[in-house]
Order: sequence, then C-alpha cells, then structure tokens
Amino acid sequence: MTPGRTALAAVSAAGAVAVGATVWGTCIERFLFTVRRHELAILPVGSPSITVLHLSDAHMAPWQHRKQEWIARLAEATQPDLVVNTGDNLGHADGLRGIRTAFAPLRSVAGVFVHGSNDVTGPSARNPLRYFQGPSSRPHRAERLDTAAMNAYFADELGWTDLNNTAAMLEVAGLRLETFGVSDAHREWDDLSALPGALDAARRPRAFRRSPAPDLAVGVTHAPYRRVLDRFVELGAEAIFAGHTHGGQVRVPFSRSAIVANCDIPLDQARGLSSWSAAGRRVPLNVSAGLGHSIYAPVRFGCRPEASVLTLRARDAIDGPLDSSARPLPG
Repeated sequence: MTPGRTALAAVSAAGAVAVGATVWGTCIERFLFTVRRHELAILPVGSPSITVLHLSDAHMAPWQHRKQEWIARLAEATQPDLVVNTGDNLGHADGLRGIRTAFAPLRSVAGVFVHGSNDVTGPSARNPLRYFQGPSSRPHRAERLDTAAMNAYFADELGWTDLNNTAAMLEVAGLRLETFGVSDAHREWDDLSALPGALDAARRPRAFRRSPAPDLAVGVTHAPYRRVLDRFVELGAEAIFAGHTHGGQVRVPFSRSAIVANCDIPLDQARGLSSWSAAGRRVPLNVSAGLGHSIYAPVRFGCRPEASVLTLRARDAIDGPLDSSARPLPG
C-alpha cells in the first residue's frame, strides 16, 4: 500500500471511530441507566441497616419519558428508607412535570434535598471545550425556573426536608439522623457560616426534654467543592453526599479518573464512593454521576447515567466499606 493510501486508510478509520463514539454517546449510552451500589459500616453497634437512595442531576425535560419511567421504578426496585436528592432536578422550564412523574412513587419515603443551579435557572448553550479551562462560569442570561413550585412539591407532597443552608433532625427506620446541607456551591450560594447555628437549633431539645444523640450525621451538597467538604467534616459529618460533576460525563473508557469535574474536587473522586479527609478525620463521600445532562449537551460516554444505592450497616456487622458495583436495574 502506498503512503498516500495508508494515510487515507488511517484517516478513514479514525473518522469511523469518531462517528461510532458519537452515535454511542448520544443515541445509546445516555439511556443506559444503572444503579451503583455501595455498603458502609458506619451506624452505631446494634443498629438496623438502612437503605439510602441517592438521586442527582436529573436535568429533567418534559419529553424525557424513558428517564422518568426508569426513575419511577427505583422505589419498588430498591426499597429505600431515605432519599438524598443533591439537586439539578430541572432541565427545562416545564421540567417539574417530568419530575412529578419520576418521583411520585417515592412519596412515602423520607427524604432531604438541596439545590443545584438548574433548580433555579434554566440551562444555556455553551462551548463544551470551555470546561477544560476550569469550572464553568455563570451564564449572562438565564431563564428563571419555578423553584418555589419544585420546593413545594418536594416538601408538601413528597414530605422531603429542605436542607439549603440549614439543618434538621430526621427519624428514619428507627434511627435518629442529623442532616445538614448547603445550596449550590458552584454558584456560591452556599452559606457555611449558617450551619453551626442551624445545627444548634436542630439539636435543641423539645419541651425541655433531653434529645437523644444522633445515630448518624449526614452532610448534603450539590457541588463537592473542597471548602464545603472540609467544613462538613469539621461539623461532624459521618457521610457526605454530592452530585454536580456528572462523573465527568465523557470519560476515557476504563479510566478511574474523570477528564473534568466542573469543580475543584480531585478528578479521581468525581464519581462514586471514596473518602474525604479533613480535621484529622476520614469520612465516606459519595458523588453521584447523575441521571441526566443538559439538553444542550445530550451525550454520555464511558459514564452511564446512574442512581446510587447505599446500604448503611452497623459497625459490628462489617469492618468497613464493602464492594461497590454499578449494574442495570432489572426488568
């Protein structure tokens, strides 16, 4: 084969690979929803186990029926005791309609939620290559979303607790959970200074009765910026939940690290269960790769959309983190 033909064959092969990757990422993988499972021994000795369903970054548009139906099946398939929603639920001005369909089966399950930016403002078109330059900046013009209606649905209809820059005590499966969280740190809506007072108020005994100590302290944030994670550990979090990164959304296959994270978390912690160290402590950190994507960037490659299910067990049941896995939802 002549050099010219060799070069042409190489270019043709590269083009075929690029086309194949584009078709896979835009037409196939972004619909391959999966459940990523983890187990942690972090509850007090003798405690019953609880199941936590971690949902994040649905970026819901009303026409995304396949995603809505898959999420709706999670309640029966995973039987959660607690839902942790780390934000960016809306991806369209009418996204709440799809969220209602998706989350309706979770109405009887205790839950907590915080905001991402796309719970307040709509998505905007942008050059995806700019993500390689660092965390994205705020769009100059963004459509305001009906955050109040979404909050009302979560709080009043589902019974979930709003943790945006505040704290609350929850009773879940017979356990007392101390929960606290912040609004989107990516947009600098987090108010970490408000948390100590909020925690003091949540811990305050009612009717002059002594409040029992919590069985677990949980920190919740949309964007896992280091300043937030550090402060959560300092405030006593024993487990932290976050989203925002989309797991990188486009990853090199079989790589342990994301290419980008759109925040300052280490790239090898942009998806899945790891631990965060601060103030002399190590705390489990679960970063969900999320369920969706911006309607202006409809692609997933090497990073399937996911929900996380964490089984929390007593410290006497197992010695530490168990095997983690990502698998399709049966059926």
